[in-house]
Amino acid sequence: MPFVSACGLDVHYVAHGPGPDADPPTAVLLHGFTPDHRLMTGAFEPVFTARERRPGGVAWRRLYLDLPGMGRTRSAAHVTGTDVVLDVVREAVDRLVPDGRVALCGQSYGGYLARGLVASTPGRFSGMALVCPMLVADHAERDVPPHRVLVRDPELAAGLTVDAEFREIAVVQTQETFRRTQQEVVPGLAEADEAALDRIRQGWAGGFALEARGSTYDEPVLVFTGRQDSSTGYRDAWPLLEHYPRATFAVLDRAGHNGHIEQPVLFEALVHEWLDRVEEAAGIPHE
Repeated sequence: MPFVSACGLDVHYVAHGPGPDADPPTAVLLHGFTPDHRLMTGAFEPVFTARERRPGGVAWRRLYLDLPGMGRTRSAAHVTGTDVVLDVVREAVDRLVPDGRVALCGQSYGGYLARGLVASTPGRFSGMALVCPMLVADHAERDVPPHRVLVRDPELAAGLTVDAEFREIAVVQTQETFRRTQQEVVPGLAEADEAALDRIRQGWAGGFALEARGSTYDEPVLVFTGRQDSSTGYRDAWPLLEHYPRATFAVLDRAGHNGHIEQPVLFEALVHEWLDRVEEAAGIPHE
């Protein structure tokens, strides 16, 4: 199991694609709060592997981190808020990718961290993709719709006696969305260190800038949101768009907080298009 040392922690990560010696374009992917890297590998690996198989396709190096207290990254007493988590991620990225630029992807809480990283060192990152991102830290201040189930498989509903997480978040409740949730989200929830997560919640709202004042980030950005996302919503993203002049902002119907699972075809198409723009802007040649 690979680990990288950062801020006194051994940060677990999963690597896919070519190694650093091949000097490939690199993406770092950050999951949301409580799950682990499997949420992001399930969402993004189908896209990256499909791109590798295209004629003249580009093989990316993908680094999926486990955040402190989540997955196989054990936390420590000094990790008492999101500011420290951001420092851990920043140092892990710098150690894993000491040279060159990085494309950054973040889901939910990982999206909050991604915004902080880009705001602090925009030249470090060749693009950013935000998937149902945490836009406002304080839950009470978020502009979110009520939870609403649009599609429910009758057989699944009849047999679903456990997993309140799925019932309370999923907008599309089918055998396939349940299977993917069990495979990509639930294992991380089971491994999370609740005491460590409580320490992070003590300083939940980071003190770092999320968008740099008086400047814009002029690299390709994707903001993917769910119209029925009752956790982080979509309306709070509108004020951010002027900071990202090259942003595609998608609000998908029939999609909640795990919109990438509920709308996989459109999600993958949007990620492909974002990666096309990142490669174009970076001048990455195609064979």
